[in-house]
Amino acid sequence: MAENDKSYQIRPMTIADYPGLRALWLTIHGFGIRSIDDSEEGVSRFLARNPGLSVVAVAPDPESGEECVVGAILCGHDGRRGCLYHVCVREDCRLQGIGKSMVVHCMHALKEEKINKVSLIAFTRNDVGNAFWREIGWTRRADLNYYDFTLNDDNITAFNQ
Repeated sequence: MAENDKSYQIRPMTIADYPGLRALWLTIHGFGIRSIDDSEEGVSRFLARNPGLSVVAVAPDPESGEECVVGAILCGHDGRRGCLYHVCVREDCRLQGIGKSMVVHCMHALKEEKINKVSLIAFTRNDVGNAFWREIGWTRRADLNYYDFTLNDDNITAFNQ
């Protein structure tokens, strides 16, 4: 796709997108995939709990012409705060506004749900992601610590090389 080519479409994610979603995730360098949460069953549960909020960017595959997933965001909320997870765009499709378009789509969807604040987590070593968030106006918070507690040790994260 050429820069600023709007041959992609942003639309709500469905579980039918899972094969393309997983294929995309596997191409992203440094991306962490959880064995349970990011399985088809885990994503299906997430989508059912947060209907219509997650999105995919799709575009025709240059070789087959078939629709393929070139970007995705898992988006949800707890009734108070929204959260974006696994925000990614295929490397050869970056710098075309796909990521920003997906984020804007999610923000509008969360606003419709009366959610007033959105958060996300980006690994400190994710230079590309952190630059993206700064570029589109998100604020890095230095006034808090992020804590995490594992309830299921079988939910293993594998990182793509």
